[in-house]
Amino acid sequence: MADDGILGRIDELIAEEKELRARAVGVGLSGDDSARLRRAEEELDQCWDLLRQRRARAEFDEDPEGAEVRPVQEVEGYRQ
Repeated sequence: MADDGILGRIDELIAEEKELRARAVGVGLSGDDSARLRRAEEELDQCWDLLRQRRARAEFDEDPEGAEVRPVQEVEGYRQ
């Protein structure tokens, strides 16, 4: 997936996350919506990680297509 595709998916996930968080404040979230929010947050972290990998590879004259989506457990375990 090219950078534009990843950024497009990030935009979609941000919109979904905002919608779910707004609903949580008002009426709360069902179990399904809570799971949806968690999945959106995890996928968002994976997309950001993939984009960072691609940009780093390009910066060091490597093929950005060599970047791979890392497992949620790995991405979620990073320290900020």
